[in-house]
Amino acid sequence: MTSTLTHLECSVCGKQHPHTQLQNLCTACSKPLLARYDLRAAARTLIPSSLAERPASMWRYAELLPPPPYVTLGEGMTPLLHARRAGAALGLDHLFIKDEGLNPTGSFKARGLSAAVSVAKNLGAKTLAIPTAGNAGGALAAYAAQAGLKSVIVMPADTPAANVLECRAFGADVRKLPGLISDCGKYVSEHTSAEGWFDVSTLKEPYRIEGKKTMGLELFEQFGGKLPDVIVYPTGGGVGLIGMWKAFDEMQTLGWIGAERPRMVVVQAAGCAPIVKAFEQNASTSEFWNGAVTIASGLRVPKALGDFLILRAVRESRGIAVPATDDEMLAAARDLAALEGVFAAPEGAATLVAARKLVVQKWLRPTDSLVIFNTGTGYKYQEAWERALP
Repeated sequence: MTSTLTHLECSVCGKQHPHTQLQNLCTACSKPLLARYDLRAAARTLIPSSLAERPASMWRYAELLPPPPYVTLGEGMTPLLHARRAGAALGLDHLFIKDEGLNPTGSFKARGLSAAVSVAKNLGAKTLAIPTAGNAGGALAAYAAQAGLKSVIVMPADTPAANVLECRAFGADVRKLPGLISDCGKYVSEHTSAEGWFDVSTLKEPYRIEGKKTMGLELFEQFGGKLPDVIVYPTGGGVGLIGMWKAFDEMQTLGWIGAERPRMVVVQAAGCAPIVKAFEQNASTSEFWNGAVTIASGLRVPKALGDFLILRAVRESRGIAVPATDDEMLAAARDLAALEGVFAAPEGAATLVAARKLVVQKWLRPTDSLVIFNTGTGYKYQEAWERALP
């Protein structure tokens, strides 16, 4: 179990960068960097039949992740639940929920921040900064605490109270600003150099993708050595979707799968749907979404840095992009709780909304194997759930 990481590569111009120093965007074109591996070497030891003997965390895929030592709280290997009752209501025999709310800090953000904090600590960072709508801030604060590093969490003033409290509990320097996550991102960018921070914003550092891609590797294991027909993913910054798409390419090179891919479905809040709009207009990038409003704080991202990567994956997979209103999300959250015992975040509930719409449109077939992602626990969304329950 040895990392085969070799270098970082720009997602646009292809310029290579060393992985042995702290690095944000490409120095040539300021686009996101992707971690690259010696997959031939990885294939010699990363064998599907031997995975069961490995630790039950995302670090079981060590060859395809940055090198140790790891800053870990036991993230990964979340359950894949067969949603029989919810599926029956939709006429789907093979509906599954990947429940990321059971990760440390209650969301999928634990995966990416575990990887990012591990590398940052190993390369000498002292203070990590992040703009966040909530869950990413809690994850960074927790992993920074575990690593003995300082963290600065910059969040919108109306971030759910539970997210603010957990960041403070972990000892983070919490700074609340008026506006959206884009305003918080600008603040981090403007203060990073003067204050000596390392910026771990979405796609501004390359390893959050690496942690998130393990969701795709786990699906391969949980489906018995294959992938589902369809994946529905709630998309703000879209790192999880980008990461899984990257994992599928690596898995093909390793010989685990062929050229087949799941159809990737993006679901966004109707009040902040730049990727949906770009998909419908056949654009390669999105436009900034003005006046973003949604109860799903994680989907209130008016412009994703990796929008071109998200749109590329959706189109190459013959996927689609779907909006969900706040009321639709809240109703779906109630259904996931009552039918399947899953207390979902609004973002996770949005995936059930998308599945319903795609069944009506006959885009989904009754025999399709479909995975919807609940990206976070509903326990952090008291304000939303108070609105959902009369």
